[in-house]
Amino acid sequence: MELLHSGKVRDVYADGEDLILVASDRISIYDVVLPTPVPDKGKLLTALSLWWFEQLADLVPNHVISATDVPARFAGRAIRCRRLEMVPVECVARGYLTGGGLTEYQRTGAVSGVELPRGLVEAAILPEPIFTPSTKAPVGEHDEPITFADVVDKVGAETAERLRRITIDVYRRGAELAADRGILVADTKLELGWASDGTLMVGDELLTSDSSRFWPAESYQPGRAQFSYDKQYVRDWAVRSGWDKQAPAPEVPAEVVEATRARYVDVYEKLTGNRWG
Repeated sequence: MELLHSGKVRDVYADGEDLILVASDRISIYDVVLPTPVPDKGKLLTALSLWWFEQLADLVPNHVISATDVPARFAGRAIRCRRLEMVPVECVARGYLTGGGLTEYQRTGAVSGVELPRGLVEAAILPEPIFTPSTKAPVGEHDEPITFADVVDKVGAETAERLRRITIDVYRRGAELAADRGILVADTKLELGWASDGTLMVGDELLTSDSSRFWPAESYQPGRAQFSYDKQYVRDWAVRSGWDKQAPAPEVPAEVVEATRARYVDVYEKLTGNRWG
């Protein structure tokens, strides 16, 4: 096998015509990879992605060939998948106002060019899910919000509309399934690409704790920050630490690592109904 790319969290190997996508235990916030891994994170992300790929297979095709036909040293954290020509856009859907979307709304009254009602508070549910794409930045650089018109400029009007429709459809279905299990999906990010036969399909990960914000429905209350089953806990620690969000990042304390792992495990179990470990 040949290592083709080492990303913030995943490593991509070529194996003949296929790719082997390996999820590491690295964690990335503010587009910077932290020096401290989270044990089992790669396996948790892989297992959750595979569960979602199966749940949403009728909605959008995916790149998975096999979760078992992978090198033994990557067992549990790797997927054998199709090669895709990735779309040069991060496809993001938001159903709630939080994170960078909240910051942009407070500054402009809009998110990625989508005008929103006045007076919305942190974690407010949006009138309907919105497509808020961003650039796809290299490791160490920051993704930047772009408008739908920018996406049209990058990929053309027809493909841009397909990206928006798929992203919103995946968000709606994912949020519906998660809500049945007591989880709110505040937002999610998709990676889409073209297969060799011209099929547009979802790749990388799907509705995981790294690509989505998950909140417990029972404690949801707009107007404040929410308990998060994702890496928001690490982001909050980073803000308190005074780190300037530029590489290199500081080591993450053991108690933050343990609490983060517990949240990844908890949301995996709640969503899938499977026990971890």
